[in-house]
Amino acid sequence: MNSYWVDTTKRPEFPKLNKNIDTDICIIGAGITGIMTAYMLLNKGFSITLIDKGEICSGVTENTTAKITSQHGLIYNYLEVTFGTEFARKYLESNEKAIETIENIVKRENIECDFVRTDNYIYTCKEEYVQRIKDEVKTVNNLGLNAELIEKTKLPFPIKLGIKFPSQAKFHPLKYLYKIVEILKSSGVQIYTNSKVVEVEEKGSNYKIETEENEIDAKYVVMATHYPIKNFPGLHFLKMYQDRSYVIAVNPQNKIADGMYISAETPVASFRKINNELLIIGGSDHKTGENGENIEVAYKSLETYAKEIYPAMQVKYRWATQDCVSLDKVPYIGNFSNFMPNMYIATGYKKWGMTTSHVAAEIIRDKICGKENEYEEIYRATRMEPLKNYKEFGNMLKQSTYSLAINKIKPSEYKLEDLEKDSGGVIEYKGKKVGVYKDKDGKIFAVEPYCKHLGCELTWNNLEKSWDCPCHGSRYDYKGNLITEPSVKNLDKVDI
Repeated sequence: MNSYWVDTTKRPEFPKLNKNIDTDICIIGAGITGIMTAYMLLNKGFSITLIDKGEICSGVTENTTAKITSQHGLIYNYLEVTFGTEFARKYLESNEKAIETIENIVKRENIECDFVRTDNYIYTCKEEYVQRIKDEVKTVNNLGLNAELIEKTKLPFPIKLGIKFPSQAKFHPLKYLYKIVEILKSSGVQIYTNSKVVEVEEKGSNYKIETEENEIDAKYVVMATHYPIKNFPGLHFLKMYQDRSYVIAVNPQNKIADGMYISAETPVASFRKINNELLIIGGSDHKTGENGENIEVAYKSLETYAKEIYPAMQVKYRWATQDCVSLDKVPYIGNFSNFMPNMYIATGYKKWGMTTSHVAAEIIRDKICGKENEYEEIYRATRMEPLKNYKEFGNMLKQSTYSLAINKIKPSEYKLEDLEKDSGGVIEYKGKKVGVYKDKDGKIFAVEPYCKHLGCELTWNNLEKSWDCPCHGSRYDYKGNLITEPSVKNLDKVDI
């Protein structure tokens, strides 16, 4: 289930870290945030090391829809009401500037990455969202962007109302980033892949970054790991959750509408043209680890929906992704903790990482260089205000309590003989719970079904053959190998 981006590029290869090294700046995570942060720090007089547990861009970055837009859902009226007009204006301005930054980099570095300016739309087909669309347009225009109310789009179905953001953009993210990586390498940045960081500790005025086999000594640390791999004292696991969504790329056998589109209502439907033959359709969102066995309908529902709009369509690609969502809907960018100077994070992009990653790279660059950034305060990563979102915080605590305690003492519904081939689940075995996957040949793979992050009981994802954590979104393959942070350890295997 590779994405279109992966299938149309060749990933550059880099060595595994095999010795202890010293560096000024260690960036953990070689996705779009880590790569762009390294790029922004070039020629600032620092030695830079970029390290990743997998390959370059092998996480969320390779599975994006690659919309470069400041239109992050119906966000601006919410931001103005919640935080004030100036806060909302800065959020809009920072993301609009990020679009310009990407365009300038593409031109300056002569990057062939299919970058093109295009309009972005939020639409609704439901009457109850019409007023929200109107409120959003009014707010955005008061903030300084020339947004427009629309009554129809180029999509092949009628809408109630929509909002148009002019001159947004799209590109091929891996063509863009692989060129940036070439620049990093030629500029002396040390890049290591398949080198999993398992701990970051203070070491005098510096930090010791431990991989499974070696150590890195650095003055500055940037955790560009999608979800912070260190729990304390940042406490970000209390302030956000992970959300999973699904994408298909289809040949609709019909003319494809220009522009980028997303629905205001849920379930979300997202449209984005790649070329004259391929259209990306996304949706089927849910919190990671929540849907259990029902997750298998994710692609089916997307394909059924696409078939209703484009009856002759053919599915060419399918892929899935997930992202962190903060409780107050604003990313966390900046200091990891007030108690750990020179350590920075960028997370909580809520699926709008193309612009936000560039906002983050510039904020973190300025903080390391001792320069004030006009947008850093609105994204302040040490803020505790999200905990005031009592409803969402309560839901997170309820889910964590269930997975950490209640679910652990509940007897399992399955026994080993109940599992069919090519399926998995938590079973009762010799008085203990065991996570078991039985492959197509009947071979058994058994693990302890408890997340190595904070111990929540995992759920089986039969669509992607993975163990998913409903508390904080860590994921493991059926053998127990880590896929997605915040966990940094593999699951313990069980012999049955």
